Amino acid sequence: MKNWLKITLTIIYLLGIVYLVLPGPVIPNLEPALKSIEPGDTTQMPGVWAYYTNLSREEAISYYKKAFSRSSFLKIPLPTYILNHPPEYARETIRATQQSNFYEEIVQPLRESLFVNGWIPKEDKVYLAQSKKPITVFIVDGKEYDAKITLFYVRSPIWARILIWTGIILAFVLVFQAFKKIIFSPWKPKK
Repeated sequence: MKNWLKITLTIIYLLGIVYLVLPGPVIPNLEPALKSIEPGDTTQMPGVWAYYTNLSREEAISYYKKAFSRSSFLKIPLPTYILNHPPEYARETIRATQQSNFYEEIVQPLRESLFVNGWIPKEDKVYLAQSKKPITVFIVDGKEYDAKITLFYVRSPIWARILIWTGIILAFVLVFQAFKKIIFSPWKPKK
């Protein structure tokens, strides 16, 4: 490889390492909301907590996307994107009894994910049709809330991030060299 390509690849690799070791964002409490103290929403399940709120799906997702897109170190911006999962996946990743209308994942590539599960009973047509006495609002401490938002924060260890990033760079180098050999070998002068 030429020197300029090696230098560029080294800079990209080092920038990737810096991105991977930056501290994660601080996940704030959902405002305005009431933090749930029900079993399973507190310390029983590491990385899981929940809130009762009157925010809509869009408001809750945008709130957490904004919070999740900045590192706790100097508020450095982190790339994020949102994956929209079927609500049934919440029962596979959080707990088997998880009620859900929407289940979205805010992802920081190669780093961590924040799953945002929301249940708005009055919008859940299946629940309303199957339940004999369906609840349409949550009444907690004498106040009514339309939705329950459950968060599931998944982090990867730094050593795994660096190992995968190193593998990606090595795979790129090998593919580039093979591609270069395939493209330019027919035109090499024969001795």
